[in-house]
Amino acid sequence: MALLFSLILAICTRPGLLGPPPRVRLVKGSHSCEGRVEVEQQGHWGLVCDDGWDMNDVAVLCQELGCGVAKRAISGNLYKPLPKEDQKILLQNVDCSGTEKTLAQCKKDEDVFGCSLDEAAGAVCENLESPVFEDVRLADGPGQCQGRVELKHQDEWNAVCLTGWNLQAAKVVCRQLGCGRAVLTKKHCEESAQGQRPIWPSQMSCSGQEVSLQDCPSRPQGKSNCTFDDQVWVECEDAFDLRLAGDKPCSGRLEVLHKGVWGSVCDDGWGAREDQVVCKQLGCGKPLSPSPKDRKSYGPGVGRIWLDDVRCSGKEQSLEYCQHRFWGYHDCTHKEDVAVICSG
Repeated sequence: MALLFSLILAICTRPGLLGPPPRVRLVKGSHSCEGRVEVEQQGHWGLVCDDGWDMNDVAVLCQELGCGVAKRAISGNLYKPLPKEDQKILLQNVDCSGTEKTLAQCKKDEDVFGCSLDEAAGAVCENLESPVFEDVRLADGPGQCQGRVELKHQDEWNAVCLTGWNLQAAKVVCRQLGCGRAVLTKKHCEESAQGQRPIWPSQMSCSGQEVSLQDCPSRPQGKSNCTFDDQVWVECEDAFDLRLAGDKPCSGRLEVLHKGVWGSVCDDGWGAREDQVVCKQLGCGKPLSPSPKDRKSYGPGVGRIWLDDVRCSGKEQSLEYCQHRFWGYHDCTHKEDVAVICSG
């Protein structure tokens, strides 16, 4: 069994343009440029001790986050509550001169001692809150599920820079537009696809679980050298659909729609959890437990076999989110087509 791999391609890159996102953030403030200072180390976020924390440190932090001018250095963990999970002080005695580009370049102690969670550092930078956009689309593609990402603000469409963009954000866009899985996010360099649009001034930071791109945290880009050559291009699969081909709407041979063509699903590894997802997605009640003979009573399909080795947890809202091989890859015949019988 293989997962449906997601490809992330960044082409036509320039040195220094697509650096890693900052490993520092401000949380629990009144806007994205204020709050408790948190740093990331080895995939875990932790706090900064306020010992020695001053305006030089805040100035470097604000610049790194693209948050403009430093306004205030905060001591004493004013930005509560802390997360429910355990959180540690990761840095102590941060000492910046004010000329560093990132907080990581400043002098600091990573062996923390004698500093409690009540001594967490905070910062207030210039409020450069991002404007709110009203809509999103994929432009200049062959359909609504492929194209250059554009955001609508005050009746004007804005292009999105690739800096900071990732596959998680592409997943959100595809979901928001009613398309299938995100399969590609890249910089699109063909001249014919370069739109003369203003560049959106914010950088998205999506987890991939958000319902819409508007739900993703964002922060100002700050000074950016992003050009029209650096716009994001996203490709999603076509909208996912399925049906049961039989004499009743809630029972029959399972067929899924891919690239505009209906095809069957191989029964390798298929079981009760997969039945449960299909019945739930179709609004057909609970799955019944048909005998092997009942499953075969709907006959073999014809044409494409789209899915094989499907694996569901049973909690998915759609078969689309279950694991499976690449579309069209299988070692089955139509004698192995899945049939599902729901309570209706």
